[in-house]
Amino acid sequence: MRGVLVKEYTEFQNLKIEDCPAPTLEPGQLRIRTQAAGVSFATSLMVSGRYQRKPPLPFVPGTEAAGIVAELGPDVTGFKLGDRVACVLDWGGLGEETMANEVNTFALPDSLEFNRAICFTNSYGTSAAALTWPHLLNVQRGETLLVHGGAGGVGIAAIEIGKILGAKVIATAGSEEKLAIAKQHGADHVINYREGPFRDGVLEITQGRGANAIYDPVGGEVFEQSLRCIAPEGRIMPVGFAGGTIQQIPANLLLVKNISVCGLNMGYYYGWSPDDVRHEQGPRMQALLAQLFVWYEAGYLNPRVSHTFALDDFQDAMAVVLGRLSQGRVAVVMDGEAKRLGK
Repeated sequence: MRGVLVKEYTEFQNLKIEDCPAPTLEPGQLRIRTQAAGVSFATSLMVSGRYQRKPPLPFVPGTEAAGIVAELGPDVTGFKLGDRVACVLDWGGLGEETMANEVNTFALPDSLEFNRAICFTNSYGTSAAALTWPHLLNVQRGETLLVHGGAGGVGIAAIEIGKILGAKVIATAGSEEKLAIAKQHGADHVINYREGPFRDGVLEITQGRGANAIYDPVGGEVFEQSLRCIAPEGRIMPVGFAGGTIQQIPANLLLVKNISVCGLNMGYYYGWSPDDVRHEQGPRMQALLAQLFVWYEAGYLNPRVSHTFALDDFQDAMAVVLGRLSQGRVAVVMDGEAKRLGK
């Protein structure tokens, strides 16, 4: 099969398409004819050996894909040949075939295109868990939710899910174009953080009280400023550090306003940790994704893929990601999905 092959840890721009060994089907796995795969900043870290997980060399990168079930391994009971699925992978997405564990594979609605399906397992899954699980942000109807990075993949997902939950959503972004995208996906208020302290806008919108829940994939100064516009007994979640700086949390502010800080590493639930709990957490993740697909079919979710590239153009896809030029997600498509989209 053709795919992106990592023979040694290197920078992403050094990779190329090669003939790769077909992955071996193990018990409890499905062979999937890949139709679409996601690329992200984490993908570039993994190929360079800077990610917390280092796959054995050689490997095909890519941790999320959508496609068609082509073969069933022993012990697989929940799928049949020809099923349309999305999957979370340890690696292997950027190839014409991939192997997925049944526990990390999710049946797709017929109405969901493959290139948009790659938004669900990580971007929408992360935001849904963050906003709805009781030990995390647990957003309630009537509360104010502040979403940073409102035009990014997890940001768009958080805006849409926040509205489903009945929250008033304030979104921040760094350009008028990105603010318009946040508005399109349901934000009630938008603030350009490049035009001055966003805390002032949040406090004005909330009549001085602040946001009840804050979802922050940016980190650094954005997180620090967020602590100054959070309501008493508010909850705040760092879900990434796209700004490049990992914030230090001043405990005195948490104490004064009774603030809760919660973290979410979605990879833990998909088995990306030394103590692999994917089978223990499987029913929980299947229920989470099933709820997202119900919301999608009801018209409440509108996954955004701003750029789609053919497999041969995978370098261009990563350039968009690293250049922060995307709104929503970037997809690489192949096989029938590439033909459907003219790629």
